[in-house]
Amino acid sequence: MSLPILFDMDGVILEGPGTDPQVYADAADAALDELGAEPTPAQRADLRRHDLEHIRDHCDALGIDAAAFWRLKDEYASETSHELIRSGERGLYNDIDALAGLADRTTLGLVTNNRHATAEFVADYVPVEFDVVRGRRPTFDDFRRKKPEPNFIDDALSELGVDNGCYVGDSHKDVTAGRAAGLEPIYLRRPHNRHVDQPTEAAAVVDSLAALPVVVETI
Repeated sequence: MSLPILFDMDGVILEGPGTDPQVYADAADAALDELGAEPTPAQRADLRRHDLEHIRDHCDALGIDAAAFWRLKDEYASETSHELIRSGERGLYNDIDALAGLADRTTLGLVTNNRHATAEFVADYVPVEFDVVRGRRPTFDDFRRKKPEPNFIDDALSELGVDNGCYVGDSHKDVTAGRAAGLEPIYLRRPHNRHVDQPTEAAAVVDSLAALPVVVETI
């Protein structure tokens, strides 16, 4: 096996399709407290959501720097997420043991829309050696570059110095991003996507990471 294999993180390595929205809500509250802001209930509700809508307008109205708020929000969200992983409240999928064997045979990478700090934490936490890790930096620009855009995958491929391989993900946007980056997308079935239609652009569909060695050989 020689094809590099890049992996999404949420729903592939970490159980569940993504960060609990409450983590971001609590992180926003902590960031606002640190910045000394006193938002209205409507402003707070917007700022607690994990999107960019109204962020600049509300931060301007509150007299705080929007970029600083966003960075702090991400930092607090990462701290909470890491503690949830350490405590086992957010677990790892049992089949990630299969990745250790793959790491002995080819290049592995971790590429996610989740925060880069959490991607690095997970890469250090799991018993797998990743050759490249790319997550979302705490900036507005990186938020706009998320999958299904291929930018993060392109960055990882550039760091590895390769232009082919496979990308394993659990969502349609993973398949779209992988294909746009020139990779062969492998769609992973998990409990949360068991009844979702298979993406037409997927090169293969697997029910477990343990199936990857055989599937990759056929691509």
